[in-house]
Amino acid sequence: MRRRTVSGAAPGADPAGDGSLLTAPEQPSHQVAAPPAAPERLRTEFDFELPRGYVDDSGTVHRRGAMRLATARDELVPLIDLRVKENPAYLTVVLLGLVVTRIGAITDVHAGVVERLFAADLAFLQDFYRRINAEGHTRAEVTCPSCECSFDVDLAGSRLGES
Repeated sequence: MRRRTVSGAAPGADPAGDGSLLTAPEQPSHQVAAPPAAPERLRTEFDFELPRGYVDDSGTVHRRGAMRLATARDELVPLIDLRVKENPAYLTVVLLGLVVTRIGAITDVHAGVVERLFAADLAFLQDFYRRINAEGHTRAEVTCPSCECSFDVDLAGSRLGES
C-alpha cells in the first residue's frame, strides 16, 4: 500500500490523524532520451586523381575525377553490349564508362573516353573501382622499399606534400 504526504505537511507528521503516515506516490523516473541519431548517409561518389591524366582533343590534361558506386544494373548492362560480346576484355571499358562521372571538366564520360585513357590510368581506375565497390574504401597498405615500413595511403588522389 502506498502512502501519500499531504502537500505542505511536515515530514513525519500524521496529517490524517489516524496513525498512518501518507507519503508521496512513487513517481516514474523520467530519463532524458538521447536525441535521435542522424540518419546514416552512404557515400556514393569518390574523388580520384589519375596517375597520368586524360588528354582531350585540345591537348588539355585532365587528372582529377569522380567515380560513383556501381549498381547491379551497371554490372549487367555491359553483358548485353555487342562490343563486350565480341571482345570480353571490353567489359572494363564499358563498365568504367558507366560509373566514372567526371574526369576534369569532362562530365560526359563514356566508353569512347575510357578507350583513350593511358594504360596506367585504366589500371588505376580498375583497381579504384574494385576498392570502392568491394571493399568500401580507397585506402591501400603499402610498404616502403627503403625501410620496409608498412603504412596506408589513400588512392583517392591525395599526393605527398598536399593537404
